[in-house]
Amino acid sequence: MSDDLSDPARPSGPSPREPSHLTYPWQPLPPEPPRPRHAPHREPVGHHSDLRVLRGAYRLQRRTATLTALGYFTVFLVLSAFAPGLMTSAVADGVPTGLLLALLQLPVTWLAVALYEHTARRHVDPLADRIRRTAELDARRGAVR
Repeated sequence: MSDDLSDPARPSGPSPREPSHLTYPWQPLPPEPPRPRHAPHREPVGHHSDLRVLRGAYRLQRRTATLTALGYFTVFLVLSAFAPGLMTSAVADGVPTGLLLALLQLPVTWLAVALYEHTARRHVDPLADRIRRTAELDARRGAVR
């Protein structure tokens, strides 16, 4: 097979590494311009590992509060269905255990809400604030460029 220069499959012109303004192929390539010194490139906030930590903290927060409220209610329902003798027994002055456990449902729900707020203040909100500050800094850097 002959090496035909008019072959359509062969690209014509200089290769990407060879600038077209060089007269001789052995001429050295011009030096690359220096890169500007900026802050190191960081991934956008949407792909940041802090978001995974925030989602995990929020997931733990939801599970803790939900299991507190629903867990107590499930225990109450199971006792009502499978332990009617216990639920009808009197605790004090004729108050049945079932009524006392039913009345305790409201404070347990309040406890679940308080737990939710507590974990939000201690774990989730600081992470969200840090991500928000990072996003604002990234937005400012993007606006400058």
